[in-house]
Amino acid sequence: GTEPNISPPDSTAQQDSPFSMTDLFLVSLIVGLFTYWWFFRKKKEEVPDLPKMQSVAAPVRDSSFIEKMKKTGRNIVVFYGSQTGTAEEFANRLSKDAHRYGLRGMAADPEEYDLSDLSRLSEIDKSLAVFCMATYGEGDPTDNAQDFYDWLQEADADLSGLRFAVFGLGNKTYEHFNAMGKYVDKRLEELGAQRIFELGLGDDDGNLEEDFITWREQFWPAVCEHFGVEATGEESSIRQYELVLHTDVNMNKVYTGEMGRLKSYENQKPPFDAKNPFLAQVTENRKLNEGGERHLMHLELDISNSKIRYESGDHVAVYPANDSSLVNQIGEILGMDLDTIMSLNNLDEESNKKHPFPCPTSYRTALMYYLDITNPPRTNVLYELAQYATDAGEQERLRKMASSAAEGKALYLSWVVEARRNILAILQDMPSLRPPIDHLCELLPRLQARYYSIASSSKVHPNAIHICAVTVEYETKTGRLNKGVATNWLKNKVPNENGSNSLVPMYVRKSQFRLPFKPSTPVIMIGPGTGIAPFIGFIQERAWLKQQGKEVGDTVLYYGCRHEREDYLYREELARFHQEGVLTQLNVAFSRDQAEKVYVQHLLKKNKENIWKLLNEGNAHIYVCGDARNMARDVQNTFYEIVAEFGNMSQPQAVDYVKKLMTKGRYSLDVWS
Repeated sequence: GTEPNISPPDSTAQQDSPFSMTDLFLVSLIVGLFTYWWFFRKKKEEVPDLPKMQSVAAPVRDSSFIEKMKKTGRNIVVFYGSQTGTAEEFANRLSKDAHRYGLRGMAADPEEYDLSDLSRLSEIDKSLAVFCMATYGEGDPTDNAQDFYDWLQEADADLSGLRFAVFGLGNKTYEHFNAMGKYVDKRLEELGAQRIFELGLGDDDGNLEEDFITWREQFWPAVCEHFGVEATGEESSIRQYELVLHTDVNMNKVYTGEMGRLKSYENQKPPFDAKNPFLAQVTENRKLNEGGERHLMHLELDISNSKIRYESGDHVAVYPANDSSLVNQIGEILGMDLDTIMSLNNLDEESNKKHPFPCPTSYRTALMYYLDITNPPRTNVLYELAQYATDAGEQERLRKMASSAAEGKALYLSWVVEARRNILAILQDMPSLRPPIDHLCELLPRLQARYYSIASSSKVHPNAIHICAVTVEYETKTGRLNKGVATNWLKNKVPNENGSNSLVPMYVRKSQFRLPFKPSTPVIMIGPGTGIAPFIGFIQERAWLKQQGKEVGDTVLYYGCRHEREDYLYREELARFHQEGVLTQLNVAFSRDQAEKVYVQHLLKKNKENIWKLLNEGNAHIYVCGDARNMARDVQNTFYEIVAEFGNMSQPQAVDYVKKLMTKGRYSLDVWS
């Protein structure tokens, strides 16, 4: 009886099926369209989100020092602004000190990290940021601290959780002594950060090493007090790098003096900079002076096909090599085969700095091209080396010189600094001191590039850079003859047929030392000795502008040398420029050709009325190049006097007037000490 009950619906279904199929088709179509629209809409919304997520994540991996500190268990970060390597060296010493207090430090190049992360440092327990900041040129940041400086100027970050301390490296002979250190210290406080120890001001005109040690020995107790920690023991020698000797190595993988990329000297690729210097051929090297004991020289470097551009007033940096005889003597004293191929590998695998210099390389190459073997070593080097002196007296002497005791500081000053003892002299005078050569290579600072004011105009010499330099050579208190690394190396760069001996690794560093924008603006140039260098470029450029039919203002030069017949540099060129009217005035002071010494500032005083007229009525620009310690200061004082007399001003008003000229870029300095 059940079957009849089932069959009627079946038959009904068969009758209704055409309508059901149509409905099903329509519904499916609507659902399909809706589904397509839904996924299509979602894709459009989601696509832009993916790159955003990636771009936010990338810097955390690449440039967050916070993430790196967390990962490696560090709580102290020491940033360095360094042009010649000293600030970097101090930063490394401070970061190594930290372990004595149960803390862990890392030295960091601000160029490699995002400094806006400073606001997050408080996420790390017992955290501290230290800044070793050198001032370069006229109060400028070093190249690697430029981005940090720009960020500080623009930042409105809240750094209230940040604890910091600053040690500045400067030179009192310069107008803007320690400007960068002072600015960083002041600005961090303005942004709410907490200073845990006073600003340290190192003076390279005095004794920078002693200034640093004095600051450092008071800095750590302040850190201990702030964090409630204690020193865990005596200073101990901890190696940062491990030695790996290569017995079977492909010589194509070995560095032979390159600064960055392996084989970069064989396969040159622009752009050229500090990490990728250009190998320029020396096309001319002539002696400029006619007599006297010194050797003053003019070199011309060929920069054809390098794409290097420069302006008058820029600096050329050259990477020199040490004297091979000094290198050989170090090898002999330490009884080493200098041609052994080795690597020094950082024991801290997380460090950005894998090696202290390009590796693998030979000891000979390291001592020739990568390490500074001619400057007196700093106290930390003496401390680390002391353990290798087998004579108890010599060991005690080294430890004493490395200590912070007054007697030790005095001994270091007289026996090392004033006696100008380099590492070779110390090894010679301490017969029991024979350290392993790999530890010595780890401790010695890097050999730095040397900067010279360019003595040519790119308008006249687009494919050449000219250098004017004097060879440095002097006898020390121990009777040794010390020679300047770069100038003696350049002296031997003689142009020859095959050219291998006359190649100079170089790059250009931009400067603020610039001719006025308007050629009609008068210029007063003051440059005794090799300080004449940038002005040769300036005069060449003014002559070129005149040839182009431009109206060129007064071009006034004050030059000085010892004797007219001995060291009057570029005498013929200057006489020709003067004769042609390009050089409006040529004033030369010969300091030793008469009983009373005559310097450039005396000639400025003699022509004070003309100077004031050019300054006051002609809006002249003043340029000073040369010695910072005496000449630049004496010249500046002379301008104060002239301005006070003819501008009817008091001394403070005259000083303010000259300082304003500096601010406006009308009084420029290119000086060294």
